Amino acid sequence: MKTIAAIATAQAAAGIGIVRISGDRAIEIADKVFVTASGEKLSSRSGYSAALGDVYDGKTKIDKAIALLFRAPKSYTGENVVELSGHGGPYVMSRILRAVLNAGAEPASPGEFTKRAFLNGKLDLSEAEAVMSVIGAKGEAGHKAALNALLGHTSKKISELAAKLTKICAHLAVWADYPEEDIKELSEESLIASLTTIKTDLFNLINSFDAGKAVIDGIETVIAGKPNVGKSTLLNLLSGSEKAIVTPHAGTTRDIIEETVRIGNVTLKLADTAGIHENISSEIEEIGVKRAVLRMERAPFVIIVLEAVNELTKSEEELLRKAAEKKVLVAINKTDLGVKLDVNKVKRYTENIVYISAKSGEGLQELISAAESILGTADFDSSEPILITERQRKLVKTAYECVSEALEAIKMGMTRDAVNISLDGAVNALLELTGERASEAVVDELFKSFCVGK
Repeated sequence: MKTIAAIATAQAAAGIGIVRISGDRAIEIADKVFVTASGEKLSSRSGYSAALGDVYDGKTKIDKAIALLFRAPKSYTGENVVELSGHGGPYVMSRILRAVLNAGAEPASPGEFTKRAFLNGKLDLSEAEAVMSVIGAKGEAGHKAALNALLGHTSKKISELAAKLTKICAHLAVWADYPEEDIKELSEESLIASLTTIKTDLFNLINSFDAGKAVIDGIETVIAGKPNVGKSTLLNLLSGSEKAIVTPHAGTTRDIIEETVRIGNVTLKLADTAGIHENISSEIEEIGVKRAVLRMERAPFVIIVLEAVNELTKSEEELLRKAAEKKVLVAINKTDLGVKLDVNKVKRYTENIVYISAKSGEGLQELISAAESILGTADFDSSEPILITERQRKLVKTAYECVSEALEAIKMGMTRDAVNISLDGAVNALLELTGERASEAVVDELFKSFCVGK
């Protein structure tokens, strides 16, 4: 396998930057570009050691650096690894990388270091997926959850469920294939009880996905409503700064204004949209409204702002109808001016309603609490196993459906062979989740989302 190299730190000015080299020839290549202060070759040193020296490109000295040496299999990738830590300027890092490539290394593809760690058994596929979640975590709870996934909490739970199902499958198969051995048949009651428990565990894992994504990655959130209801004021309140222009005139916001904010455990990737209404007076306003509607249709979470002082309009009722199909929170604004709105009409579409004054900040905590409750992050336990990618959610959902089919087959009085076929499907899905039966195409696709250097 080729020896690869890449800059493993951010492409920006920093005190330290790292060029990582991994593969059978990593130490040999590092010796071509790095000269230790003592004159000792890296190839003569033991693993888990560091050496001060200089990096050269041919005869040209590039930088002073420290070489960290890891010998296989005791490294991140399971291969020989050398990390050259120099001064972190983008130019310096690019020169060091160029010298390493000139010495015989190949440029690493996105995620190739972590892919090799997976292929060499240093971590399974679900743990590998957690790497980018740890890097991209938006807050403490998200970081803890992603780190626990990286440390194998999710893999352990999946392996436990797969082992339980495998044991049941084995017992059913042996009982059916070797009747002369007088093997005790699993009673229908005990089989149903065991599978029901497994089904519940799978269901809980599936439910962890949305909350986990919201906590770790943040959730796309659209603030929608008719013109001049206080959408921009709410954005400014949540962000704690004047991100959006606010005037008494309707239609001030013509394009989408974006801001990322943290509320409680969750990160909201907020988009303040143009007012959605019917009486459009210009082409620019029409474009803004169309963009607002499209953005709302794509967003998994919508905050609809209504005025407490006015009754619902037809366009607002249509907005509520569309948003009712997803996670939605209605913020009834301008409560400081009195409440004339018939809330029962709103409740036809959702019970998730809070009263606020975006101008004064009244009701902000109630809005935050309601958002966390809707998104499932209010009681989020970062120590529990969670699913963090769509691939994981899909495979656990497949396992859940297979176990449900098996339970239905038992209740219908079908043969144990039929039950076993469904349970085999569940086991295969869970094993693919951890990578034990993942195809090469699946593995390649997974690591494409990684950054170069990781």
